[in-house]
Amino acid sequence: MDKFVIQGGGVLRGTIDAGGSKNCALPVLFATILAPGRHQLTRVPRLQDMESTMRILVNFGCSVEQKHSRAFGSDWVIDTTPLSNHEAPYDLVRKMRASFFCLGPMLARAGRARVSMPGGCAIGARPVDLHLMALEKLGAEIEQAAGYVEAVIPQSLLGRLRGATIRFPVVSVGATENAVMAATLAKGTTIIENAAQEPEVRDLCRVLISMGALIQGHGTSRIEIQGVDALKPMNTVVPPDRIEAATYLIGAHLTGGDVTVKGANGEDMGVVLEMLEQSGAKIESNQDGIRCRGGSKILPVDIKTAPFPGFPTDVQAQWVTLMTRAEGDSVVTETIFENRFMHVPELIRMGAEIEVIGSTVRIKGRRDCLQGAPVMATDLRASASLVLAGVAGRGETDVKRIYHLDRGYESMENKLQALGAHVERQVDT
Repeated sequence: MDKFVIQGGGVLRGTIDAGGSKNCALPVLFATILAPGRHQLTRVPRLQDMESTMRILVNFGCSVEQKHSRAFGSDWVIDTTPLSNHEAPYDLVRKMRASFFCLGPMLARAGRARVSMPGGCAIGARPVDLHLMALEKLGAEIEQAAGYVEAVIPQSLLGRLRGATIRFPVVSVGATENAVMAATLAKGTTIIENAAQEPEVRDLCRVLISMGALIQGHGTSRIEIQGVDALKPMNTVVPPDRIEAATYLIGAHLTGGDVTVKGANGEDMGVVLEMLEQSGAKIESNQDGIRCRGGSKILPVDIKTAPFPGFPTDVQAQWVTLMTRAEGDSVVTETIFENRFMHVPELIRMGAEIEVIGSTVRIKGRRDCLQGAPVMATDLRASASLVLAGVAGRGETDVKRIYHLDRGYESMENKLQALGAHVERQVDT
């Protein structure tokens, strides 16, 4: 098991390339199931979650070729012509919640799917009931037994799901994506109300449209899909990862540095960039990327997480780290997941003054509060927040269990080193 050893007190300066979006790549990779043939994807991030996805696709009978032609990211060719299996077993699904994205596409194409209940980060209850509700609205018959979900298209529907109106009681990115993928091959029109508006949903729909899907309203709360008889293989480029970019931009302000993330899309990061400016950073955003220059001091700014276009929950932990060095008190409220403050005890070990009150943390900022210490990563974004704290703090920080980090940040140590940080990956003995 690996760990990061960080010599703190550094300042992040320089330019790095934005990596491909993990949260976009995952559903897009599973969308290849919808159409037989050879699919081509460029700039797939080299992450553990991508490897887990590849193993699931191969288990279904698909073939996957990977080409590492650049420093970061890979080009994939996926041949989904044969589907010899419709089951995603526990051993392949347990480490990654996004494995559940295979349910809608497999059901729509093969008429049946058996998928283990998913795993992933321990950041709170993330039930799949909305996924199942949506598929049942489309006509699927679903049973849950022995830790598996079994879905079939009944014989009365003659092998195709049927269009329906799906109203989500709460916004769910994953359920929206699963429903959209399944509906592309359904007979008739599907309307999804209270749909997620995240850029990753929009980008998935754009890829599906390039495959021949008829979709309108993506990027809004009402998506309309006219089902088609068949789709063609995709040829697409994975868009930049807005969460990764936000992490490095926050790191620039946290350390009083100057970081440019080439290729990052400012339109997808509006509220994060706005909050950074309110906290004293100087932001420049254009078609080439985003630059963040840390201010002379960090100003306290309260944030509350919310579905897009609100402040993303995946940036909450990094923001908490930033606020520990602010000149004053701040409040961070988490509205998406009920157990997403597991980074707080570790930050307290490093000297931060933070109080957890239900779904809110109160942070007493102090410029010199962070001191190196051994800390334990508990989930993906918590890992990133602790790494940033280690880079900014005094002394040496060991961040253990960084396999969480490897699920969402491609070669983070290399990018931080390129920005001047002293970070080494070591085997944790």
